[in-house]
Amino acid sequence: MNAANRKTPRKAPAAPLLDLYRTMALVREVEQALSRLFANSEVPGFIHLSLGQEAISAGVASALLPQDSLATTHRGHGHVLARGIDVDGFFKEIMGRAGGLCRGRGGSMHVADLSLGILGANGIVGAGIPIALGSAIAHAARGTGGVAVAFFGDGAMAEGVLHETLNMAALWKTPLLLVCENNGWSEFSPTSRQFAAKLEALAKAFGIAYEKVDGNDVAAVAEAARAATAALREGRGPFVLECVTHRVRGHYEGDAQKYRDADELQGLPAKDPLARARAALAQAGVPDAEVERIDREVLARVEAAITAARADALPLFEDAAGDVYTAATQETPA
Repeated sequence: MNAANRKTPRKAPAAPLLDLYRTMALVREVEQALSRLFANSEVPGFIHLSLGQEAISAGVASALLPQDSLATTHRGHGHVLARGIDVDGFFKEIMGRAGGLCRGRGGSMHVADLSLGILGANGIVGAGIPIALGSAIAHAARGTGGVAVAFFGDGAMAEGVLHETLNMAALWKTPLLLVCENNGWSEFSPTSRQFAAKLEALAKAFGIAYEKVDGNDVAAVAEAARAATAALREGRGPFVLECVTHRVRGHYEGDAQKYRDADELQGLPAKDPLARARAALAQAGVPDAEVERIDREVLARVEAAITAARADALPLFEDAAGDVYTAATQETPA
């Protein structure tokens, strides 16, 4: 039975739920800070925030092991933060500083850290999916015991590269977890106007295991992700996990969202995954003071990272082509 269809709420254990809450709180605080920094012109380029979708990042990342890898999207801050990316290096990268994880050259849509198996965010819709497939093939060939995760939005369901990846992953039974963050929107249009089929039917067409889960219930996402990764590590082939969630902000920061119904926007606070997690923690007997302590620690961590990023040097223009071209060597005449 799909977790999204379960009627009876489960009482989650306090300790794991606290860890999941801490991760969600970090993602939320980082992205709220990025919104302010962007408004103050301290972040170059565009940014796409995942506010309201934190439970997916935290839940899926909780099921990953050190040898695992992931490829993410233009809306990928939460995924890399949940994976454990260095917060100082992250802010320096987003703010275009020399000490950034990619020396300030990648920015918001191209954050990567291979030491954590983060193969990179990607500004092209669906482009991270085949990258994750390649990583899954490598895990299988090398016998690492690892799995590869491809995060994608429902806007990517109409992309041919997803269909091709499903086919190859099924044929080769690769350890690939395809996580769809279904927030109902493909940029500025409802997904129903972009994709005629259902993801469940698409997975079934290729004989791929599938589950739909409430993407704003962090405990449910974590449980589904653990089951999926366990099946992947046993060699059962790829797995599609569809997480139904809600996009709080626009497609990009600054999007006025005039295409969205006012009632929908007003109803979003009631679906907040952090509020739901706090309620679950209270039900599990966790004092409010403990949750508030986590919030204070996260806030202090983020503020310290922003201070460090502001103090960091800007990249040198003459280094702009660094790591792009291989230095030419002069051949010695025979």
